[in-house]
Amino acid sequence: MKELSKYNIDIYGLEDKQYDYDMESGDAFFQELDQDLIEHGHFKTHVVLNKSATMIQLNFHTQGIVTLICDRSLEPFEEPIDSNERIILKFGDHNEELTEEIEIINRNTTRINVARYLFDFIALSLPFKKIHPDLRTQEETDDEDETEGILVYSSEDTAETESEGEEKIDPRWEALKKLKGNN
Repeated sequence: MKELSKYNIDIYGLEDKQYDYDMESGDAFFQELDQDLIEHGHFKTHVVLNKSATMIQLNFHTQGIVTLICDRSLEPFEEPIDSNERIILKFGDHNEELTEEIEIINRNTTRINVARYLFDFIALSLPFKKIHPDLRTQEETDDEDETEGILVYSSEDTAETESEGEEKIDPRWEALKKLKGNN
């Protein structure tokens, strides 16, 4: 918990104005949190806190590098992160998360810990597919090949093509149409 205590911001007694905080951390931050997504990394965050009588607005600018495991080759690689995110904390009678960006905190709260927000913003800035940079160009060419596929099914009316006489009807279908007509 010592590592995460660096992310405490005392809000009790702050005047209604803007405050700037710079935070930096590495592997200890990710190891302290109970998560399996990121094990290693290094980042710097600049937090701008705007306090007013009814709310606190926090703007996070995070830059750094995290080590991820490639989904395809299972080799570790470094992924750069650069995120700009915002969270609004409104004062109220209880703690409640209203939306992804707005939370209500008890007006008697004296300190907030922004470590959870930082990790969430870092995790959201990661790519959905964790592909090693050496394999990314290969994946892009694979995706292009898939778009030029063969049409297997079409919802167009087949009666139009039959009347044009371009295609002959399979004799097996003709036999089935005769059976259908006898009912």
